[in-house]
Amino acid sequence: MSYAEAASREALRVRAGMLARIRVFFAARGVLEVETPALSRAGVSDPALDSVIANARSLGSTPLYLHTSPEYAMKRLLAAGSGDIYQICRVFRDDELGRWHQPEFTLLEWYRIGFDDARLMDEVEALLRDALVVDGTAWRTERVRYSDALERALGVGADASTASIAACLADRGVDVPRALTPDALLDLAFASIVVPSFAADALTFVCDYPASQAALARLKPGSPPVAARFEVFARGIELANGFHELADAAEQRRRFEADIDSRRRAGRHVPPLDETFLDALTRGLPDCAGVAVGLDRLVALALGADGVAAAMAFVHRPPSR
Repeated sequence: MSYAEAASREALRVRAGMLARIRVFFAARGVLEVETPALSRAGVSDPALDSVIANARSLGSTPLYLHTSPEYAMKRLLAAGSGDIYQICRVFRDDELGRWHQPEFTLLEWYRIGFDDARLMDEVEALLRDALVVDGTAWRTERVRYSDALERALGVGADASTASIAACLADRGVDVPRALTPDALLDLAFASIVVPSFAADALTFVCDYPASQAALARLKPGSPPVAARFEVFARGIELANGFHELADAAEQRRRFEADIDSRRRAGRHVPPLDETFLDALTRGLPDCAGVAVGLDRLVALALGADGVAAAMAFVHRPPSR
């Protein structure tokens, strides 16, 4: 894989200005900027992601993994008493290369103690409006529950049968592969029908995801229970993913082990679990909410660009054949 110059000087100026405003935003709120290691002996367990594997002879013969997010290390800081923190860093994900994806990109991630997902959504909205001030769009905000967004766009809710969801997708001309898991089918419906239905001038916050898609979020009681998770979309682009963070070490281990089982059954690489992160949860994570924002996508949105290449000084390209 090679990399090439991409963004214009003006785009780099817009990016630098956005970074400066973000740091002012957090300084005004007393949120501490931190840095954490990019290399770890544990990889991500999420079945939807793959870590980039590295070797560092000075650190031993065991393979190391470049982080897909600074989340685990930042939560270790939270458990050690850091208080509110944020980080702007490069992260790495294998098998991601396209208009809105790069194998390495910049992530803004922050954690607020005493916040739940609803309160964090308010802060995310404030930051996005501040970051996008150069865009000139009169952004409005919409908030919608996951199941309601699905029903509004597709005609069925998240609790509908897989057959009903597949039939609705087929009626709208979506090719539905056989043997999709229920969550994979929901992801297909969301990406192909729901997200394109969002208003072009809105920052759309989707909240209360299905419990099966909680990831590292705690569950809200109810029937059925839903995840204290939200995502933010603008002009068809996913910008942010946030949680009222799960603090139960035993439940987090159970979810990790379920992810590992899914990876093993699919014949994919199975990385070691991050036991230091699980130990930190055992010692006690303060009640907090956290969110990750794709900075390159945010810059591209501010530029009115049709991909992240316009927002990055260099981009990776596939090797020529």
